[in-house]
Amino acid sequence: MEISEIRRTVYVGTFIYSTSLTKLEVLENAAVIVGVDKGTILAIEKTVTEETVGLWEGEVGTKIVRAGEGQFFFPGFIDTHIHAPQYPNSGIFGSSTLLDWLDRYTFPLEASLSNPSKAHRVYARCVSRTLSHGTTTAAYYATRDVTSTNILASVCFAAGQRAFVGRCCMDCLSPDYYRDESPAQAIADTKACANYIDKLDPTHALVTPIITPRFAPSCSRELLAGLGAYMAESGLPCQTHISENKAEVAFVAELFPEYDSYASVYDAYGLLQPKTVLAHAIYLSDAEIALVKRRGAKVSHCPVSNTALTSGAAKVRRLLDEGIVVGLGTDVSGGYSPSILEAARQATMTSRFVALTDGEAAKLGVEEALYLATRGGAEVLGLEKKVGAFELGMEWDAILVGLTDVPEELGEVVGGGMGPVDVFGWESWLEKVAKWVYCGDDRNVLKVWVSGKIVHNKPEQ
Repeated sequence: MEISEIRRTVYVGTFIYSTSLTKLEVLENAAVIVGVDKGTILAIEKTVTEETVGLWEGEVGTKIVRAGEGQFFFPGFIDTHIHAPQYPNSGIFGSSTLLDWLDRYTFPLEASLSNPSKAHRVYARCVSRTLSHGTTTAAYYATRDVTSTNILASVCFAAGQRAFVGRCCMDCLSPDYYRDESPAQAIADTKACANYIDKLDPTHALVTPIITPRFAPSCSRELLAGLGAYMAESGLPCQTHISENKAEVAFVAELFPEYDSYASVYDAYGLLQPKTVLAHAIYLSDAEIALVKRRGAKVSHCPVSNTALTSGAAKVRRLLDEGIVVGLGTDVSGGYSPSILEAARQATMTSRFVALTDGEAAKLGVEEALYLATRGGAEVLGLEKKVGAFELGMEWDAILVGLTDVPEELGEVVGGGMGPVDVFGWESWLEKVAKWVYCGDDRNVLKVWVSGKIVHNKPEQ
């Protein structure tokens, strides 16, 4: 059958996804029917027989995709905080803390991506890596350079990844060689990048511009005010950092003595909104938590980076209990891995350290970590009605996960091939998922779809 003749795809096998913060739904011998034109879920059959599948196979315009033994479909991961230009520095953080790391590693690398060919090389590899780890949506920080930022948007669009792409705004307290020349120019350049994305993807079906003040210390009051006005005017989302490091929090208090807190700085300039993504949020005070909740701003939890840079351990349970929406971010390259599965794993580990002082209730389980990696991230980015689960009307952003079924007798393994997760047949599906969270990596990601289109297909082993 010619590809152009296919009108719908029927995915058959086991489907696993979050229905709430603490519950994973497991559908065995099920089917999800996806329309090819819009990539949306048209129907979900919770139990199907081989006879039914056989009838579908005989229908003109229908394609069948099966999950094999040891395989299951899972919603695509959502990375709510990643710095694409920093990807080459992944794993290089030494003994640095945040502010030292920025000066030594980050700013020089980002500035070098004003070279278009270098920028394209870095971004193409970063996007490819995130897709191979199952990330179907990512909120990217680019650089302060307009051309570099536009290249990132083009790379995401060509790769078929759902992305939010923001030009970093920074007109002060950054190196002379890497800062905006004025608040007016920073705002003009930000609008130029948004206009480029509007032409690239007019409906923002895949790529959306996002306003990106790097963080309060790197932005003048005039720039923050201008970006707040642009956010109100355009309706675009905003992403920034908050309370990542104790020294940073103290620095903000010194720079903005007229405000009560870090969060109130953003609030004063109209940047604390329901469409605002706040990365880290480790040291929010009680008053700041209440303010963030009132404004409806969201939080990106970045446990790998928080540990790597010795920033601290965010108290995610507290944020969730207060009703604040939380997703996960890799924060490459403060974080060493572009894998949201790694972020989910480390979110559970970090919560256990928090529990040593705050009690057992602070712990996050596998189910909760996977919720943050999918539905939580979707809500952080305003996509909760579109992606993050397998429900009617949602788009088919999904990954096919393969685990290695170890045979009782010597013979060929199936499922994940040479992947690192071995299952022996006695595990329940929830136990298999736990093994995947704690032991899995990109070798377990066999296929990735965004809006019904295949964007990563692992070669047969």
